[in-house]
Amino acid sequence: MSPANTDDDGSGLTRREIRARERARLEAEAAAKAEAGASSSAPEEPESVQYAEPERQVQAVEHEEAVHYAQPEASAPAPGHEPEAYYVPAHGGEDHLHDADGGSHSRAVQPDHGHYAYESAGHADLHAVEGHPVEGYHPEADAHYPGYHYADHQHEEHHVLPGATPVPAPSRKVRHRRRLLALLLTLAVFVTAIVVGVQFLRPLLGMDRISDYPGPGTGQVQVAVDPGEGTRSLAAKLEAAGVVADAGTFEGAFAASGKTLKPGEYSFREEMNNAGAIEVLAGEEGAKVVYFALNAGLRINESLSQIAEGAGVGFSELEALSNQPSQFGLPAAAKNLEGFLAPGEYRFEVGTPAKEILQKLVSATVNELVSQGISDPAKQYEAVIVASIVQAEGGLADYGNVAGAIYNRLEPNDETNGYLQVDSAVTYGLGTKSFNFTDEQRADKSNPYNTYANPGLPPGPIGSPGKTAIDAAAKPAANDYLYWVTINLDSKETKFSSTLAEHNGYVKQYNAWCESNPGRCT
Repeated sequence: MSPANTDDDGSGLTRREIRARERARLEAEAAAKAEAGASSSAPEEPESVQYAEPERQVQAVEHEEAVHYAQPEASAPAPGHEPEAYYVPAHGGEDHLHDADGGSHSRAVQPDHGHYAYESAGHADLHAVEGHPVEGYHPEADAHYPGYHYADHQHEEHHVLPGATPVPAPSRKVRHRRRLLALLLTLAVFVTAIVVGVQFLRPLLGMDRISDYPGPGTGQVQVAVDPGEGTRSLAAKLEAAGVVADAGTFEGAFAASGKTLKPGEYSFREEMNNAGAIEVLAGEEGAKVVYFALNAGLRINESLSQIAEGAGVGFSELEALSNQPSQFGLPAAAKNLEGFLAPGEYRFEVGTPAKEILQKLVSATVNELVSQGISDPAKQYEAVIVASIVQAEGGLADYGNVAGAIYNRLEPNDETNGYLQVDSAVTYGLGTKSFNFTDEQRADKSNPYNTYANPGLPPGPIGSPGKTAIDAAAKPAANDYLYWVTINLDSKETKFSSTLAEHNGYVKQYNAWCESNPGRCT
């Protein structure tokens, strides 16, 4: 049985049963008095019966607070005049509950909300808390009880039982405002997350990258088009130099233009648009540039021939300038520009003087020596001689160890006694490139580059060393090697040793390779 319908007097009867019992008692008393009144000339007024509803405890549904209330005492109806409750609709949105005794009680009609409470004889009784009907209360079943009427209440209203602390609920406007605020906050968080995500993903997706500069650009940038170079390679160089915004876009624009690339040195501006860069390449600038390339290890005459052919300058003019090394800042020991014409690719405007061309090549070598800490011209010249031997002897070997072994040989020792004994120097003096020479040639002291017959360094460089060889000569590796030999001309494998006996064993390996590869060791 529901606690809301159980009295606390220990009788175990429901409230309805208590009411029925009380009605029966009243009816019996009224009948008795009616009989007594029949025998009496003047009927007596029924005495007022006061009864108290037992104290009950109702559990608030949403607030979970125990609300205690006491039913106030009510006067029993006069005998024979027990009111019957009925509803008579009234104007103005209210219903008036009329009792049989003529009393009326009004209630507001709110058919959309099922919040019920009732009063008995003008006193407050059970009320719904927070919109939940009190358990065990049935308006349909109890509507006929005399002295009671019921009222509907809007969702915002809260009826608190006598003696309980009222707990106000937020109004509909407040709840609506709260829901709107929560919605706005959720929307703000969502929008913020999208904005942050987009900003994070933009660089990853390349969204910040522009496809073309507006142009026309500023400053000046020199970019070379090498012989045989394709559009894709050039586009990458232009983007790296800051000339165009995007290599792929430029490549597509150049292909659409129908133009062709011409080798040469071109002058661009920074942040040019694609159309402007294409106009530069389509102009006559390429025809005004000369180009030549020098490989490492070339001898002076080979280098001068390459320059003359590429720059359109007479070989004799270049040779005459080379034979006057002092005007290029070289020491008196230098007989020509041998060893100082730095290897690399060069482009000059047509009509550039021959001396200016040679000076640029010499300066490249000197600048590299200075960067390695060698600024004295005499020491620079010595380093270039060692570097030229390293270039000729090392192949793909460890240039640092070759340079270290050369300097070790120049020091007093019981193995080489200061003789370098390098074949590349001997053949340079002979004017040949074959390492096969006779014993007579090996013993010829008249050849100043014969390092078998003459101790120390040769009188000058024996070719043009590259950057790697120059760096090794400037900073040789510390070792105790005195000999080295390349035992495989294909792989350039080189063996180092500290004694002649060990070295001779490696020489046998070299000879065996030469026998297995006829014509390769001439």
